[in-house]
Amino acid sequence: MGNHAALSIILPAKNEAEGLRGTLPALRLAYPDAEIIVVDDGSTDDTAAVAEQVGVRVLSSPYSMGNGAAIKRGARAAGGSILVFMDADGQHGPEHVGALLAKLDEGYDMAVGARDRSGQANLQRGLANAFYNRLASWMTGHRIADLTSGFRAVRADKFKEFLHLLPNGFSYPTTSTMAFFRSAYPVAYVPIPVAKRVGTGSHIHPLKDGLRFLLIIFKIASLYSPLKLFVPAAAAFFIAGIGWYAWTFHEAGRFTNMSMLLLSAAVIVFLIGLVSEQITNLTYLKQ
Repeated sequence: MGNHAALSIILPAKNEAEGLRGTLPALRLAYPDAEIIVVDDGSTDDTAAVAEQVGVRVLSSPYSMGNGAAIKRGARAAGGSILVFMDADGQHGPEHVGALLAKLDEGYDMAVGARDRSGQANLQRGLANAFYNRLASWMTGHRIADLTSGFRAVRADKFKEFLHLLPNGFSYPTTSTMAFFRSAYPVAYVPIPVAKRVGTGSHIHPLKDGLRFLLIIFKIASLYSPLKLFVPAAAAFFIAGIGWYAWTFHEAGRFTNMSMLLLSAAVIVFLIGLVSEQITNLTYLKQ
């Protein structure tokens, strides 16, 4: 971007003092005119102090509200027409911001830094992310290279349309990506290397957060096209009901309660999907 004064770089940070010591000076050197905001999400270390020493803007929360909450707070406070979100743990380098901004110059409304396999925290996370990418690609009809990447550049006016949809937890990348696709705002993916995390370990724990990641699957559907999830489920119940009825009629010449239950479930699931589709359509209506 030629006008760095229109650029706001937002870093959500929870106990990331060590990572910020290297990230912030490099950012300030690379983008001296940009607004840099560190959102301190209830840190118990020197995160806020380190950021203040560098001279960037600091927004502090008295307690941890979540990564998504920090993103929303930073976006509301930012004055730039372009927002860049990046981790504060040293995984994302300032040298890669320019590649994202170049995509916005080409006409995209969101550019996402797509990690390769080496950028995944572990094998389990890598497999889970690959599954989410495939599911989201099927739902949207577009190739999604990295659904959960937190390194992205967006047009502020477009991103702020969806602040009310963003959760307070870690799934803000999923929500914002699907919202952009649903609203026909073009999204680009830029391959980037990811450095080793600096400081404490990841705040995401596979066992503790397993249910939350499972819910991401349903969030993907509900944010884009619920019928793509509910129709196959309804069809499965319907086929099972017809199959069970055919077998019991052949064996005993009767229609059983199980057949009725399965067929009723097919109708109910389809109707829930239909209602969800209407709610989704209303969600994206412009005010």
